[in-house]
Amino acid sequence: MTQSINLPKLDDFLQELATIQQQSSKRIAILGSRHVPLTHQHLIEVLSYALTQAGNRIITSGATGINLAVIRGAMRADPNLLTVILPQSLARQPHESREQLENVVHLIEHGEYDALTLAEASALCNQEIIGKCQQLICFAFHDSHTLLRTCEEAEEQRKVVTLFYFD
Repeated sequence: MTQSINLPKLDDFLQELATIQQQSSKRIAILGSRHVPLTHQHLIEVLSYALTQAGNRIITSGATGINLAVIRGAMRADPNLLTVILPQSLARQPHESREQLENVVHLIEHGEYDALTLAEASALCNQEIIGKCQQLICFAFHDSHTLLRTCEEAEEQRKVVTLFYFD
């Protein structure tokens, strides 16, 4: 009996390798959990700052926690290289992040999703984000279902995905 093993296609592997080695700027999405310690947020802010300083375009959402840290870092480096895509309208965003979001140059709101639950709107928003990026960096917990599903969808679209777990 012959057993078949599913291996990634050589073309997929070569495309991923080319993206990793690309010296020019990339479109990098950074997403993550809302509930993380300030020390973790500071590290993510430094990462976002460094990636933006290197000329990469950063794409994220507007939630508190990791996404807000990404926004702070990219805004310090170069606000023009940051795009924030909100799952709902700006008015529906947490008060603590709204002030920062009002300063974002490239802000996309989805008021048409205001009637949806935040989980439903976030899933749609994350699909849009991964559609616009070449690479996804995600910071999640093992029970972060929406984020983990986003990583799976990005892998299905042959994006380079780097997933960090907090637990």
